[in-house]
Amino acid sequence: MSADALSLAVTGAGGRMGREVIEAAVDREGVAVAVAVNRTETDPVAGVPVADADDLDDLLASEEPDVLIDFTGPDSAVAYAETCADAGVPFVTGTTGFADAQIGDLRVASEAVPVLKASNFARGVAALRRAVREAAAALPGYDVELTETHHNAKRDAPSGTAKSILDDVESVREDLDERVHGREGDAPRGPGEVGVHARRAGDVTGEHEVLLAGNRETLELTHRAGDRGVFAEGALDAADWVAGRDPGWYGFGDVLDAGDADE
Repeated sequence: MSADALSLAVTGAGGRMGREVIEAAVDREGVAVAVAVNRTETDPVAGVPVADADDLDDLLASEEPDVLIDFTGPDSAVAYAETCADAGVPFVTGTTGFADAQIGDLRVASEAVPVLKASNFARGVAALRRAVREAAAALPGYDVELTETHHNAKRDAPSGTAKSILDDVESVREDLDERVHGREGDAPRGPGEVGVHARRAGDVTGEHEVLLAGNRETLELTHRAGDRGVFAEGALDAADWVAGRDPGWYGFGDVLDAGDADE
């Protein structure tokens, strides 16, 4: 590995996404995994040894990685962000389910180091969100329903991506200001509602569908992820982009916009 390779730290190395990130990093030219940690004992992943997460602060000091990628849980992610802030290591997280106070903690960390938070690192989802904003603005008065489907072990519902899409809709449709989660019994649609439906089944990686209906027509916008590798690749793109940047709060859109500017 060349001296100018991106040096990476990965938390949650024993989890689904932690493993995906490490495997993608090992396969990507110009990237080296310098630190991998997990809160429970974990065998090496793709040949990378996994250390105890309690040793992260010492490992960041000794290995001096360029950036850390986190896909864990809200509490862990906040703790890791604070550790990165103390160590001067940029922090990238795809963790979802944060409470408002935890987002505040991440923003505090971003005053010391660059923090890039994204609910989804798939480029197709970024395109979906832009399409949804355009469609919702172009179809005033149309009803909007959102359905998301994920594997049966996903904890937060609706997904972080679904919440981001709902934010997008509400940003261009002031008449939609109430999120209704599921429907049961006598439940006709009321004014201002956006229907939200979360499904958990099998090993579905991630699906998001937005339905707009009105004026005797329907428009459906859908994104399906074939496997988690697409999220890992996007996270690596984000890590490469944010490494060395000034402290601040960043999103995956910043990475994609910078790519567009380079073309």
